[in-house]
Amino acid sequence: MKSIKNAPEVPTEVDIIETGENKAEISAWPFETGYAITLAHPLRRLILGSSLGYAPVSLKIDGVLHEFDSVRGMKEDIAVFIINLKTIRFKIKDDLQKAVVSYSFTGPKEIKASDLENDQVEVINGDIILATLNKDAELNFTIEIRSGIGYVPSEELREEVDSEAIALDAFFTPVRKANYKIENVLVGDNPNFEKIVFEIETDGQITPRDAFGNALETMNKQLNVFGGVFDIDLEATKTKGKSESALKTLLIPIDMLGFSARSSNSLERAGIKYIGELVLMSENEIKSIKNLGKKSLDEIMSTLEAQGFGEDYKLDGKLRADLIEKIKQLKS
Repeated sequence: MKSIKNAPEVPTEVDIIETGENKAEISAWPFETGYAITLAHPLRRLILGSSLGYAPVSLKIDGVLHEFDSVRGMKEDIAVFIINLKTIRFKIKDDLQKAVVSYSFTGPKEIKASDLENDQVEVINGDIILATLNKDAELNFTIEIRSGIGYVPSEELREEVDSEAIALDAFFTPVRKANYKIENVLVGDNPNFEKIVFEIETDGQITPRDAFGNALETMNKQLNVFGGVFDIDLEATKTKGKSESALKTLLIPIDMLGFSARSSNSLERAGIKYIGELVLMSENEIKSIKNLGKKSLDEIMSTLEAQGFGEDYKLDGKLRADLIEKIKQLKS
């Protein structure tokens, strides 16, 4: 027989595990029966569609009138060139929303995505082959890159780009995959509680953690329309939730972060068991850990950055106090 409740169980556990380059599993539990799917489905849609990405929206090539044309001395025709260009993942520097970048190449040359990087744009996947020129070829072109969300077909961009340029389908979303599964978990003697496990993969423009955070932020903003009507302080709820979520992440055990054996052994000998203990330390304090070499230091600092606790992260007073107290309890 089910016991009487006055409110549904509130999940308290969160896990973030890096499973590969730009891949992560994010889990939360325990949820009441049916609550996990209720939250997981809209969150998945928001993960796929709410993160800002960058994509080329137009292309202008000297001497080329349309996408079915060709360039003398270039192995690829323009249609293949465009397909190759769409697979390149850019980031506009300085948080700008638009960049117009011109390039000039002469053969013989195999043009790679990395050749397009300059002081305006960064290229994530530099090994992509864009075009191959023979010794007599010359290629001059201009790309317009913009920031955006989701997918915008070329038909909708034709009036927004240079009339002499070829409009391109824009695949802005930086998320390659967002799946979830629901598992049963035992709470007390009740086996019917649920756990959500999200599997997220991005293209490198953002981290999976950022993609998930963007989805949560978007959901909160969408729900905020009801806040004033029903006298609910959603902003206060969001702030409290962020603090609780940060504390859960700070209490992730070191042995779940995938450190090398050398780094793990050094931290274990120093008595450091949780990521929060590293966050409480300065870089110089971490550097002074016995037998911790530069390679291990770099690994630790990059892992803290990936978890959202980089150099710019600041613990507020209450979170710091809660973290210190909780670590004392766990280690006592």
